[in-house]
Amino acid sequence: MRGMIPRLVAVAIAGALIVATPVIAQSPRLTLPDVANPLVAEGEVGRYGGTYVTTSISDPRTFNAIVAQETSSTVPLSYSFDGLVETNRISTEIEGALAESWTVSKDGRTWRFKLRKGVTWHDGVPVTADDVVFTLDAAFTKGVQSSLPDVLTIAGKPIQYKKVDEFTVEFKTEQPFGPFLRTIGFSVLPKHKLEGALKQGASEFNRTWSVATPPREIIGQGPFVMQQYVPGQRIVFLRNTKYYRVDRKGQRLPYLARIVVVVVPNLDAARLKFEAKETDHYSARPREFAEFKQKEAAGNFTIFDGPPTFSTEFLVFNMNPRGISGPKLAWFQNAKFRQAVSHAVDRDAMVRQVYAGRATAQFSPVSPANKFFFNPTTRRYPYDPARAEALLREAGFSKGADGLLRDAAGNVVEFTMATNAGNTDREAIGNLVRQDLTKLGMRVTFAPEAFNTLVGKLTGTFNWEAIIIGLTGGLEPHTGQNVWRSTGSLHMWHPRQDSPATDWEAEIDRVFDQAAQMVDQNKRKQLYNRWQEIVAEQVPMIYFTTTLTQPAVRNTLGNIRLGFGGTTANIEELYYRTPYR
Repeated sequence: MRGMIPRLVAVAIAGALIVATPVIAQSPRLTLPDVANPLVAEGEVGRYGGTYVTTSISDPRTFNAIVAQETSSTVPLSYSFDGLVETNRISTEIEGALAESWTVSKDGRTWRFKLRKGVTWHDGVPVTADDVVFTLDAAFTKGVQSSLPDVLTIAGKPIQYKKVDEFTVEFKTEQPFGPFLRTIGFSVLPKHKLEGALKQGASEFNRTWSVATPPREIIGQGPFVMQQYVPGQRIVFLRNTKYYRVDRKGQRLPYLARIVVVVVPNLDAARLKFEAKETDHYSARPREFAEFKQKEAAGNFTIFDGPPTFSTEFLVFNMNPRGISGPKLAWFQNAKFRQAVSHAVDRDAMVRQVYAGRATAQFSPVSPANKFFFNPTTRRYPYDPARAEALLREAGFSKGADGLLRDAAGNVVEFTMATNAGNTDREAIGNLVRQDLTKLGMRVTFAPEAFNTLVGKLTGTFNWEAIIIGLTGGLEPHTGQNVWRSTGSLHMWHPRQDSPATDWEAEIDRVFDQAAQMVDQNKRKQLYNRWQEIVAEQVPMIYFTTTLTQPAVRNTLGNIRLGFGGTTANIEELYYRTPYR
């Protein structure tokens, strides 16, 4: 979800089974000939035209929005697809998107969403309740590689859904579902374009809308239409002239004529293009902040000194018997081994050397930026090589006269650690981690590789040993069920388990089940505090640092507002103040 749209609506909690009091727009109601109730943005009124250019260090893996699980795919697809609702990236409130209103029953188990009439797909076909139902049918089809069932399953029971009429969809849950609105913003897909593929089976659907598909066939309903994709070079989007959002004057958004995502080999190349004034946005690395601050005036840009990110970066070991075996599986499954590695990682060195002090050590799956759900009292792992060695001895490991660490059977502890090539910060972190673990006597081969290759191993082949990677994070812990539940498709260290492999994973499953059924947010917080404690104790992921948000953006652009989603979260409102490229 892009989500950074000015506040337009307030949720009305119903007082009957289904009441007729909808969520209503606060802005003056404008009427377009073909959209009865367009969504009105409250940003400053802009001007039309111009090409917004940004970069990506990875090609997309898919153009199928409910199959995509990596940012190289989900970010460009967010330009073309909307959901029923979205999160305001400044206020963090839930706001309507394709849905103009919704109601909820008194028992909190039945929700009805009214879609905006007159909204169309890029090919002119109306968006209806059939599309919402089809999207969920596809996601819940066995074999379809979607994370949606992970977050839309409560206490082991999938959410129920049905079409009420052409523009109304109803959802039911077995129990009250506290985070319902924060999980229902999935990208809606066009039934008329994809139904045939789904009828041919899950495998065919997974392959449908691959990166080999002609871009004009990727039909969304979002602000931009995909026009061109040249692998390794660029993705081009054109303005959707029939988009349902308008500015305060009733003019259709978006303002921009085009978006070009330039594929570059690494972050250094992305920086060079920004400094050459070939791009409009650059996600500056923390160590670049001071230098970019000095260059603002000369480069005619602003670098924002933003809040901590919601994202996390970490080292994860493969504990999946389907992907790894022998002594390595035993090492990685040993909690003391993982705790020792966490104590051996010098996070302060990362903060100094990689992030120039603009980061803090992190030990929790929740970023400190998430002030409500973050638990500051979880177990911490300060840099302590002596403690790391003691934990390894307790686990049966010992260092020989040759300086190499061995397990109780005499096997030398050696493994390959990967990260995505081109992300120079992660590459620098990987080298620091390799050095730290070498001091313990481990023989670590650090081998960066293509991002999409890593994702394929994590979600498909499971053929890997250790990976440094990250997750985008968010406000609501429940949306991470695909990572934290033992059945989750992104339960990286051992995904899609038939039953929990360990007692602690079973307890996390119970925590997420209980938290999903609670409406009281304070009680939910207590449960998620416990989840963070378990993760900190078991360290399935060894977290590194929390960095700050600091995008650099051209001063020629208007309507830039920095929220937790970044400056381009309100892409449909951006416009050029001055003559554009």
